[in-house]
Amino acid sequence: MMRGRSNSGVRLDYYARLVSNTILCHQNSVTGLLPAAADQQNAWVRDNVYSILAVWGLGMAYRKNADRDEDKAKAYELEQSVVKLMRGLLHCMMKQMIKVEHFKKSLSTKDALHAKYDNATGDTVVDDDKWGHLQIDATSLYLLYLAQMTASGLHIIFTLDEVNFIQNLVFYIEVAYKVADYGMWERGDKTNRGIPELNASSVGMAKAALEALDELNLFGANGGPKSVIHVMADEVQLCQFILQSMLPRASPSKEIDAGLLSVISFPAFAVEDIELVELTKQEIITKLQGRYGCCRFLRDGYKTPIEDPTRLHYENAELRQFENLECEWPLFWTYMILDGLFNKNLQQVEEYREALHSVLVLRPGGIHLVPELYAVPAEKMAEESQNPHTVSRVYMGKLPHMWGQSLYILGNLVSEGFLAAGEIDPLNRRFSTIPRPDVVVQVAIIAETEKIKKVLGKHGIDVETVTEIMPIRVQPARVLSQIYARLGCNKRMALSGRPYRHMGILGTSKLYLVRDEIFAFTPQFVDQQQFYLALDNRMIVDMLRTELSFLCRCWRKTGRPIVTFPILQSMLIDDGTSLDPYVLSTLRKLQDGYFGGARVHAANVSTLLVTSCCTRLSFMDLGPDGKTVEDSFDSFYQLHSATNLHDLIDLDLDVSLYLRNSLLTESGYKLNIATPSSTPDAPELSAMNTKDLPTDKSGEVDCKALMELLKKCSSLQEQVEIIHLIYVTKGIDWNIEHDEYPEMTVYDVLMELYTKAGNEQNWGLIRYISGMLHKKVEELDEACTTLLSNQKHLTVGLPPEPRERTITAPLPYDELTKLIEEASDNDHSLFILTQEVMVYLAMYARTEPNLFAEMFRLRIGLIIQVMATEMANCLKYSDKAGTQSLMSVKPSDLKTLLHHILSGKEFSVEENIDQSTRTMISIHDVDHTGATKSERAGISKLKVEMMHMDKRKFSAGLINTETGTFKLNDSDELHEALRQSLISSELISSEELDVGDFVDVRHGQWLRRRRIDGALNRVPIGFYQRVWKMLQKCKGLSIENYVLHSSTTEEMTPGEIKFAVQVETFLNCVPQPEYRQLLVETILVLTMLVDIDLQYISRTIHIERIAQMANSIFMAEQTALGADDEMLEKDPATGICSLLYDSAPSGRFGTMTYLLKATAIYIEDFLPADGCQVQ
Repeated sequence: MMRGRSNSGVRLDYYARLVSNTILCHQNSVTGLLPAAADQQNAWVRDNVYSILAVWGLGMAYRKNADRDEDKAKAYELEQSVVKLMRGLLHCMMKQMIKVEHFKKSLSTKDALHAKYDNATGDTVVDDDKWGHLQIDATSLYLLYLAQMTASGLHIIFTLDEVNFIQNLVFYIEVAYKVADYGMWERGDKTNRGIPELNASSVGMAKAALEALDELNLFGANGGPKSVIHVMADEVQLCQFILQSMLPRASPSKEIDAGLLSVISFPAFAVEDIELVELTKQEIITKLQGRYGCCRFLRDGYKTPIEDPTRLHYENAELRQFENLECEWPLFWTYMILDGLFNKNLQQVEEYREALHSVLVLRPGGIHLVPELYAVPAEKMAEESQNPHTVSRVYMGKLPHMWGQSLYILGNLVSEGFLAAGEIDPLNRRFSTIPRPDVVVQVAIIAETEKIKKVLGKHGIDVETVTEIMPIRVQPARVLSQIYARLGCNKRMALSGRPYRHMGILGTSKLYLVRDEIFAFTPQFVDQQQFYLALDNRMIVDMLRTELSFLCRCWRKTGRPIVTFPILQSMLIDDGTSLDPYVLSTLRKLQDGYFGGARVHAANVSTLLVTSCCTRLSFMDLGPDGKTVEDSFDSFYQLHSATNLHDLIDLDLDVSLYLRNSLLTESGYKLNIATPSSTPDAPELSAMNTKDLPTDKSGEVDCKALMELLKKCSSLQEQVEIIHLIYVTKGIDWNIEHDEYPEMTVYDVLMELYTKAGNEQNWGLIRYISGMLHKKVEELDEACTTLLSNQKHLTVGLPPEPRERTITAPLPYDELTKLIEEASDNDHSLFILTQEVMVYLAMYARTEPNLFAEMFRLRIGLIIQVMATEMANCLKYSDKAGTQSLMSVKPSDLKTLLHHILSGKEFSVEENIDQSTRTMISIHDVDHTGATKSERAGISKLKVEMMHMDKRKFSAGLINTETGTFKLNDSDELHEALRQSLISSELISSEELDVGDFVDVRHGQWLRRRRIDGALNRVPIGFYQRVWKMLQKCKGLSIENYVLHSSTTEEMTPGEIKFAVQVETFLNCVPQPEYRQLLVETILVLTMLVDIDLQYISRTIHIERIAQMANSIFMAEQTALGADDEMLEKDPATGICSLLYDSAPSGRFGTMTYLLKATAIYIEDFLPADGCQVQ
């Protein structure tokens, strides 16, 4: 007797019919691909993956709820349809594997995998440059679901060749954090002009895919070690870091995008901060949700009645026409339903299921279809534009929209109990926001030599040497980079494996098993080979502190991280008999268990072996050529010279030890220069008196005679001066014609002097010689990319343009260093300092991103200039001597100085004479309180000490609160309105604005603040949004003939990074940073007009005129109070009184007071005769 069908079985059969009629009926029988629609036979990667999810879910539901054998057969049939589609997409991409290989090196949009293919053949359908193919999120979505489906039991990958290709796709997407692409809507910048941009949706999906694939066996339970995918944890963390810095913004041109739902929730679950998840979700609901779904992003013109379908791009000025007319997509409500199911928010699920049901299209047979979008009818555009969300819309586009249809069905399967949420997330990505337990970082301290071990033993620190920890091998980080260059290599497919990149701390904080041998790797920061940063032991200690803290926050692996920290010869002092005090102090703190806020456990490697994270590098097993790991490694020096994979494989020698750091390795020649005697650092390298220079018969400088003089000279400073003269006269490749070394050149002599300067820690000479040697930071391109990925544009060189060069996109290493060299205008000091400061900025961007709030362009040349000025002021040097003093500080002190300038902390500079009579410059905190963010922005009143200074005593003695109010005759009401608006904006308090009995009496304090903030392009929080609103009230803003037109608001919305960069560019026409900052304060006061009910001002407002007017009022008042010409000295470049620059923003004599008065007077001419209405 036939068993009856259960209610659940009947309901599943309904969904099977729905899937068959709306999705599977379109699947190509040969390729397995799904077309976009019946009349559009192109197969999009993204749409295909989303569309097949309903089939995957339904197959699992049948297998789980099977009433009879036919149900199991149905489950298998559905699963094979999924496998066929996923393999169809795989074949499409494998046909383009040459693009994957090229993209790994070029990161070019022309080398991108195509975004769509021919449904019947799997071939490409559009030329490389005819479509926005680079869509990292689409490739990442495919990889994410390849991992999820494999984890669910499906077998999609069949061969090791396919495994290698997937491994190379990992390399393709792991650079998502620095690659501008076209995003999930295929248009990049919202003007649709083919301009790629960094998209949070792409970065988030890439992060999810990388995490899902890490250590996953693509052959499932039947696979061996060779089918395991390896992912670099540091690349994942970079994606996480960039994603967190972008959200809730979607991209530079989109302040919010509904597509971010796929990143913060199902399917990616890429964000770990639950508050950021909720903030982004609320931004989407508030700004994008309507009655029929959500619009994709603000001012989206797609399929609106006024869109011109004959052209792809939009004109900048027409974007504003789309406001309130954007089409609404029911698709995004399917995401909200799934989000509610994963978060167990039943109220959210019911609300959105009910809302979605009301916009579905019903077809005969009870078939509900999800339309692509709902648009405003052409005849009702004006009504909807004036009263948003009031007009009834009509559905348009694809019916069904397979992507939305699939997620609708998937949500129903889960909400009706056929599937648990975890069954469509077998890799448990939904738990990403759950806090993780505290991490204990293990530190293994090892001595490079037996001698160093004895020195440490004197201080009671017991460690092992490199030889004593055998058979565990210790290698530098770059060896691990060379090892990973073999990952994914497949000669038959012409895939070279992972490009060589520096290894981050997450990568080196594991133990690696390679052919039954255990390898430990030292961190990258102790492995500097070309640049001098690792010569500064305090810098190494600072980097160790930063990296340990980073590991505590970011470690996600099973097992504890282990940091192998070597004590090197360069860390010893007093002729190698004692340990550098900074290093010794650090080792003691490590033994105490806490260092830099991190919990640590310091012990021998053998003790930490059991609890450490360990990864097996199966790809380093016997290769096709039969070579073992011993055949693949070489000595430390040969590994360093192995520039490509084949060099690495062909090495014959064995490496068993961590060989000494070769940072100060001299050239093969030695000139036998006289041992230098330490001399005080001169403020600058001054050339010898030209009258005393030896000359040859022709009257030219006799360089051979200079070389003889060099050999006899005992002062290192003078030796460098002599070789500099030869360098300038003959060039770096001039042969000095040495008897013993006939091929010796100026370069070799410079290297010898560089080594000696390094041994003496003479930083002025180290940097100066580095400039002549054109030394470059090894990680410079990575530092640049880190800053750019944080939506910061960079400029190098000193203003103005064209000398100051702007960097808006990642550049190859050689191209970047060449650009810096050109911008430095052959100034070796600026060339070296630019690299150093860029590296430090990248460090702080990663560890303290709040330092860069509201800063979108970092002007490195100007920052260096301000740092030199600060040094000169503190040491009472000239500006030129200040630059030289900056060259002479330790790298760690230079980094500290940069931090003080970024944070607004007070600091002091001290000069000390060491035992060798050399002047040492050090930087110290004045106190531990620092400054608040508003104080750094120059808006809140600085707490002052009550002490009198001659230049200000006349003001302090005459202040009277009763006379502190300024009357403007007919404009008192406007003045008061501006004042109240300033207070209500929370940018300044009423107490600060009304203060009359206290003034800032720290001479130079506020001038310094304005100079620093101006150089950093720092503005108050919310400044750009207020400027946007101000532009809607006037024709434009002007500074010295540079105009920021009101038409800018027609293209850009207030929260766009593009708009902020536009305003910054406008302000950067002012070369003096303190004047720039005064104009920022002027604009801030002016923006208070947006809170007052004023009519539109049909003129361009000249900002500098208001500032000059405020200056005149200030000087008039101060003159009346008894100030003389000396006190009221003007800046010759701008005409602004220096005393006004040095005034606090608030208070009776504060800049805000005078700017308020000047603004009220200036706009009085624009007001109606009967006055203005005060809101």
